[in-house]
Amino acid sequence: MDFWLRAWHFIPSVVVGCVAITVLYLYAIGPLRRQYDLGPPVQRSRVVVFLLGVLVILLALVSPLDELGDDYLFSAHMVQHLLITLVAPPMMLWGIPGWLVAPLLRNRLLFRLARVLTLPVVTFFLFNADIFLWHAPPLYDATLENEGIHVLEHVTFIVFSFLFWWPVLSPLEGELGPLPLPAQVLYLFLSGMPMVLLGAGLTFVPPLYAPYLAAPRIWGISAATDQQLGGLIMWVPANILVIVLMSVLFIRWMLEQERRQEERERLAWQREAEEEERRSSLPEQGSAESGTEDRSKGISLPSSARNERPGESRP
Repeated sequence: MDFWLRAWHFIPSVVVGCVAITVLYLYAIGPLRRQYDLGPPVQRSRVVVFLLGVLVILLALVSPLDELGDDYLFSAHMVQHLLITLVAPPMMLWGIPGWLVAPLLRNRLLFRLARVLTLPVVTFFLFNADIFLWHAPPLYDATLENEGIHVLEHVTFIVFSFLFWWPVLSPLEGELGPLPLPAQVLYLFLSGMPMVLLGAGLTFVPPLYAPYLAAPRIWGISAATDQQLGGLIMWVPANILVIVLMSVLFIRWMLEQERRQEERERLAWQREAEEEERRSSLPEQGSAESGTEDRSKGISLPSSARNERPGESRP
């Protein structure tokens, strides 16, 4: 219990960064938006989710979880990585309105760069390559021994995570907008496969990381068990999160398909009703024309009678 109370660390770069992001966000969606009429107000739920995302990053990096992962348990480090890659970035991205990002992309160079970096193939490669790279034993050990390298690792995790989630949660439309719903489901399914492979590999191989072999053992967890647990955390909970999101997107897609089908059926029924009404009006017009012809026939005279003058008769 004492550990969870004392192992909080004031890391200036993390605290100042999170506070600055929060202040800038609230200023942009509030006074700045009203002053320049940038767009409609942001929904309160989106603002709350964005701020919770910032709080998740802050807690992941300054709470006892950080010391636990750095000095004792590989599995705790995996929980930290899960929070700053698969939890906080999508929450923050969902809270960003499109009108806040669009002005930054009016620059042609920035727009072209963003268009390349947000391609699903590119985001897939950058995110998963970054995860695999930092879990290579030499680099991973270096992050635990050098704070500068450790900070760089976390920065790349967060940046590439924002890119990874962009094809699903982009606040923009058009070229830089989100993928169609079926493509989003497929993208998440394929993107989860590398983490499954890495998590499974870490679960079934002997301990790889030297700092954890020499670390004090706590709670009776051996180095081998700790790595197996860390691999399972990357393998199972991370992919459960992705599967839940895939399920939500799939349900949204099915509901959208159902709505479109109902709209098509409504239009087809409307056209059929209009066609039936048009057909039902044709006999009435025909009867009217027929009655006119009959009346005109009833008063018509033979050609011979029409040639006679009044008072004359045929011989």
